[in-house]
Amino acid sequence: MSRIGKMPIDIPAGVDVNIVGATVSIKGKLGELTMDLPAGIGASIAENRIELARGDNTRESKSFHGLARSLVANMVDGVANGYSRDLEINGVGFRATANGRELTMTLGFSSPIEYQAPEGVTIEVVDGTKIKVSGTDKQKVGQAAARIRAFCPAEPYKGKGVQYKGERVRRKVGKTVA
Repeated sequence: MSRIGKMPIDIPAGVDVNIVGATVSIKGKLGELTMDLPAGIGASIAENRIELARGDNTRESKSFHGLARSLVANMVDGVANGYSRDLEINGVGFRATANGRELTMTLGFSSPIEYQAPEGVTIEVVDGTKIKVSGTDKQKVGQAAARIRAFCPAEPYKGKGVQYKGERVRRKVGKTVA
């Protein structure tokens, strides 16, 4: 048995789970998420818990068992609590502004960079240098934060660029004069 796949998922209060065939739909106070389970993986609800089981012991079913359980658990947590990633912008003149789902960043290039957030992801800017990406889908929130960071990752000499909050940028020593 998969150590992760065999663990049941507790359903918190205010979250509704609906399983039809291989489709799992989860609805909570923050939104609704739907996922199709991989082939060979089945889900059932028992005593306010979601349990996932695999039909056979093939290598593919074993590998998808834990993955499917983690994805369903992330969906339950996402509609109940939500996910967020915090980014910081460092550098003179580097700033960002948010207008709805559109983020405009000035990162030292000749023109500003515009990023359109995917559906279900919200972007907030605090003080022009702190960006908060939040939503119910953990994958979309992480992907949006990674794309924003990829526009100008923090460089190792002066630390200018976009980085995750708490990320340590390994600094290098510049050239020395002889």
